[in-house]
Amino acid sequence: MRKKMKNKDASEHLIPPHGGYSKLVTYKIGLLIYDATVAFCEHYLDRKDRTFDQMVQAARSGVANIVEGSQASATSKKTELKLTNVAKASQEELLEDYRSFLRQRNLPMWDAKSAQAHTVRQARPENLVQLRQLMVFLVSDLSDKSDKSDKSDKNAVKQEVAANTMICLINQETFLLARQISRLAADFEKDGGFTERLYRIRSEKRKQYGEK
Repeated sequence: MRKKMKNKDASEHLIPPHGGYSKLVTYKIGLLIYDATVAFCEHYLDRKDRTFDQMVQAARSGVANIVEGSQASATSKKTELKLTNVAKASQEELLEDYRSFLRQRNLPMWDAKSAQAHTVRQARPENLVQLRQLMVFLVSDLSDKSDKSDKSDKNAVKQEVAANTMICLINQETFLLARQISRLAADFEKDGGFTERLYRIRSEKRKQYGEK
């Protein structure tokens, strides 16, 4: 009796575990990018500017497609793979908007090997609270009471750091999403999707009951 129970527990399930997106590092970083982009756009862009909505929607898409793909994985690994790739594409679109922000304001872009970029890349999920606090500071109103030219200079520095920090985070996110996509593709090639799983389970059941 125990042996039969063990085999039953070890058998493949038609609907596998799914929907664990909240544990994904890509989801956590993507959510930070989304929240920070909303704050960034509200402070540094005019709401009438089309770029405002485009950036916010791209950031939202980067998160929403991870969630939808994770949920869809219950019955379609192919859909999960497709939506995860859409999330990556959305982040790449957002990345270009931040680069344009710097270029159009003649602000420098950090070199990938710079100390500033390295510091942002070293952030781990457990340190995202600190990064969130940093972004809040970067988009907050200036409290300096000095002359306007000095205040303008300080604001330019804030814009530079804020946009470059976002670029670093998005680069990190797209790198991790690319790895996630590769893993999903390898799993799909190895185990197939819902149709293949259904066939295997039905075949096991037929053998179990002696059917041909």
